[in-house]
Amino acid sequence: MIGAILIIPLLIVRYGLPLFVDKSAMKRAAFTPPVEGREKIAFRVYLPSTFAMLIYMFFIKIIVESYLFCIGVSVSTIGLLLYAISFINFGKPSKQGINTRGLYKYSRNPIYVAFFIYFLGCVLITQSLILLALLIVYQTSVHWIILSEERWCIQQFGNEYIQYMKRVRRYL
Repeated sequence: MIGAILIIPLLIVRYGLPLFVDKSAMKRAAFTPPVEGREKIAFRVYLPSTFAMLIYMFFIKIIVESYLFCIGVSVSTIGLLLYAISFINFGKPSKQGINTRGLYKYSRNPIYVAFFIYFLGCVLITQSLILLALLIVYQTSVHWIILSEERWCIQQFGNEYIQYMKRVRRYL
């Protein structure tokens, strides 16, 4: 069985769920704030590494005959559930426009965290070191993207976002 089937639930959540929650959520989720300095390099790595992970899934196999399969399915399921909840929460920001409810009470970036968890499960399901390497490259670039998003949020929301940053961790 090829790993590409693991992409289907992820794409349904990413592109289907926001349409049911709030159509403007899709547009907001696609927004990329301006990048500066090292963030520009990270952005040049971010998109290709994302596509590389998705495309690579078509070339690897799911390895069912392993205890890692069960662990991977569990990890991916948790990641997918968190991903879905994150998008639902993302679609319902406060009146000021800041997402602080749901998983956003615990992480400023639950969508990125959930995506990482989901693909970590995929790494276990496929036992692919190449997929693990791509995930590490992706996640490293995401950190710099998050820094640019936080800078933009501070510019847009000011002290309210700074106070949110003091209360809630960046990741977990």
